[in-house]
Amino acid sequence: MPKQLNKATESLKIGYLLFVLGFAFLPLFIMIVVSFKSNQQYQANPFFFDPISEWNWSNWSFAWDTVSGFIWNSIFVSVLSTLTTISMVLLSAYALARYRFPGRNIIFYGIIASMFLPGTAATLVTLFDLLKRLNLINSLWALVLMGTNSGQIAGIFLIKQFIEDIPGSLFEAAQMDGAGHLHQIRHIVLPMSIPVISICMIMDFLGTWNNVILPLVVLRDEELLTIPVGLMRLEGEYVKEYGQMMAGFAISSIPLVIMFLFTMKTFVKGLAAGAVKG
Repeated sequence: MPKQLNKATESLKIGYLLFVLGFAFLPLFIMIVVSFKSNQQYQANPFFFDPISEWNWSNWSFAWDTVSGFIWNSIFVSVLSTLTTISMVLLSAYALARYRFPGRNIIFYGIIASMFLPGTAATLVTLFDLLKRLNLINSLWALVLMGTNSGQIAGIFLIKQFIEDIPGSLFEAAQMDGAGHLHQIRHIVLPMSIPVISICMIMDFLGTWNNVILPLVVLRDEELLTIPVGLMRLEGEYVKEYGQMMAGFAISSIPLVIMFLFTMKTFVKGLAAGAVKG
């Protein structure tokens, strides 16, 4: 009886996982299917592939010509803002974790309290006025600046906790060898905090990549648009070509898929380390 119960439990678990995976991958499958169809093919057979000879490859070439420039803009903004954010987060978290100075706790809790401030949508008018005074309207540097600013709070909180768990004897030994603060960050903090740093970098990258409101308001020239706003160009004014739209969505997701494939092991390791720490 217990063996039968275990088999039933395992079957239930596997069935649940297949159910979840089905719902996760079904939209992706339909996106790929529709990307090879014209509107007439989509209306006739929306959920399954047509014969290969009837695939509409022109959807992909049109989508690439439309969104390729937007993808490079998004890569520039996301990569630069992520690297800048992590650099500033590391320095701040190191100072808050390693040194005791007057007002240290006030500064830390003030940073955490800023998580409850309104986001971009609630402060859009004030933010637009500030960027206008800085002559950053219609500039990708405005997105880099705001991406750097928005990703620091959670990063400081997470990385500070990991630095505090690093044995102090390592830092003391490094100081006895004459290592300065930057050397300690490079040779001690970075190697031992790679999992949590990778999580922060991935989250910052995705947050900047998926930002829609700010680029929509700040950018004017079409050649400066990022991918979330640029994808709107695939929506026709009167007629929507669903195949071209789905091809554009698929192309725009390729950089994220590549990034996850290269960082998957580190990302999972960081999640596991956070779970053990918790």
